[in-house]
Amino acid sequence: MRPVHFALAVLVAAVWGVNFVVIEVGLRHFPPLLFSALRFLVAALPAVFLVRRPRVALRWIVAVGLALGVAKFGLLFIGMREGMPAGLSSLVLQVQAVFTAVFAAATLGERLGRVRLTGMAVALTGIAVAAVGQGASGPLGAFLLVVAAAAAWGVSNVLTRKAAPPDALSWMVWVSLVPPLPLIVLSLLFEGPAADLAALRSLDLSGLGAVCFVAWVATLFGFGAWGFLLRRYDASAVAPFSLLVPVFGMTSAALLLDEGITAPDALAAALLIGGVTLVSLARGRGTATEPAADAAAEPTGTVQRAGAGSRAAGAGSQTARAGSRG
Repeated sequence: MRPVHFALAVLVAAVWGVNFVVIEVGLRHFPPLLFSALRFLVAALPAVFLVRRPRVALRWIVAVGLALGVAKFGLLFIGMREGMPAGLSSLVLQVQAVFTAVFAAATLGERLGRVRLTGMAVALTGIAVAAVGQGASGPLGAFLLVVAAAAAWGVSNVLTRKAAPPDALSWMVWVSLVPPLPLIVLSLLFEGPAADLAALRSLDLSGLGAVCFVAWVATLFGFGAWGFLLRRYDASAVAPFSLLVPVFGMTSAALLLDEGITAPDALAAALLIGGVTLVSLARGRGTATEPAADAAAEPTGTVQRAGAGSRAAGAGSQTARAGSRG
């Protein structure tokens, strides 16, 4: 990989990691479902008028928009609003690699292999350690919401693999067009019109900056750059950079939000990242899968799977996870 592209891959991982801190800032201004709706609305408009619709069936765009935008990010934002720390959220979302592998095996006939099964066991041990630590220091329900968000991300990864969109950026823009309306409806029902209106009326520069960062920097720039790298290099060369996301996420949360990194957090990080590495990079028998990009947030098994979808049609790809951005 050329040095400039190496630096770009690290930059994307840093953006997706810091994105969890920005999400935390945004949640101080907006109810979580409204914030998620604004994130995708700003990502989709006006970009949807500037890029062509990806050459895939409309049902795949809608399905991924609901799984990724409504379920994954709705659950993530609610979990973080309910007390899940930003740094720990960036780590726990990595378990999407396990969910993706399991769902792909169940629906696409992919074989996991012993190395991937070992990696899944190690990653789940890391999740258990993180759950014990969170249960002792914070709301366990918020932790479970983020785990559920990772599961929803796994669903969107498999759906994106089935859709096999040829261009990651246009795919993400059009997928972003789906979540705003259902998220706004859910926000009105569960968060209330008064809370939504109060958040919009009190919008200031930090709130506006948070929306713009998660929409334009983490989503459009992050997915566009990741897709560019996947078009130039094999997924196995690009995917490992996504493992830097929780490193940047936990470090930036510690520096900017004063979130402490406890011994259980460090142990959970080592186990989870080690397990995800095995799941992501080990080749299974039969159809392989490919590391998915963020997120973070935003997005990202989706992007990697989008960039790799065309490759998967001709040869096998390699599975896993990726960009856990928020």
